Amino acid sequence: MLQKLQDSRNGLGFLFMLPAAVLLLVFLTYPLGLGTWLGFTDAKVGRAGEWVGLENYRYLWGDSVTRLALFNTLFYTTIASVLKFVLGLWLALLLNRNLRMKTFFRAVILLPYIVPTALSALAFWWIYDAQFSVISWVLVKLGVIDTYIDFLGEPWNARFSTIAANVWRGVPFVAITLLAGLQTISPSYYEASAIDGATPWQQFRHVTLPLLTPIIAVVMTFSVLFTFTDFQLIYVLTRGGPLNATHLMATLSFQRAISGGALGEGAAISIAMVPFLLAAIMFSYFGLQRRAWQQGGADR
Repeated sequence: MLQKLQDSRNGLGFLFMLPAAVLLLVFLTYPLGLGTWLGFTDAKVGRAGEWVGLENYRYLWGDSVTRLALFNTLFYTTIASVLKFVLGLWLALLLNRNLRMKTFFRAVILLPYIVPTALSALAFWWIYDAQFSVISWVLVKLGVIDTYIDFLGEPWNARFSTIAANVWRGVPFVAITLLAGLQTISPSYYEASAIDGATPWQQFRHVTLPLLTPIIAVVMTFSVLFTFTDFQLIYVLTRGGPLNATHLMATLSFQRAISGGALGEGAAISIAMVPFLLAAIMFSYFGLQRRAWQQGGADR
């Protein structure tokens, strides 16, 4: 039996995928199933709870804090993801050139990404401190402002401050991944387009961007997923404050389920995030489908 599996290409592939499938089943499928079940119950910490159907979701639909958390999450994810893409693509194009010490710069750019999230959040917490902020100190010394900025104490300041911290941490991942994609594009495409008189902008628009689309789809899917489910950065910096202005769905779910003890309500908030995450995955799927279509057209 084992020998037949080893001789079969499909069977060998199944054997290689089996450990990963078991891990996904244990650490993904079971928690997701349990969370879905809890979302339909009134479970509390220390009490199993009873089936209440859609009651948790009806309550959350009318809950102003939950609606604010949804707005915050969509705003945070959209702005941060767009900025990470623009800055990451710009850095990737820059690092793809023949620069001196480009290997060194490629390594240095990864530093924000490899630093633990909690440590990064603590650093930004100090940078944004209302009394000792280095940003405010520099701006005061330059005469730009008269008083220190309350970065984390005013709702909109806090929103943009957390977005800035997330962008700083996430840009290296986008840049390095897109740089890897740029390395796969053959120089012959650019040589042919240059012979035809294409400008650098036309080369970027008609050569680089179309060939990079599948990589962009994948990297932005991961970027959106990581940003939408961000927890550590927000929890360390603001814990959802001030006035719930930076509460994301993930932090609100934790607050309701763990701090507040309402496991059913917290689970319902988490499950409500799933449709948005599936939408991000579909974005990647259609990006890859476009690539397959392009390859099919090229084969013909």
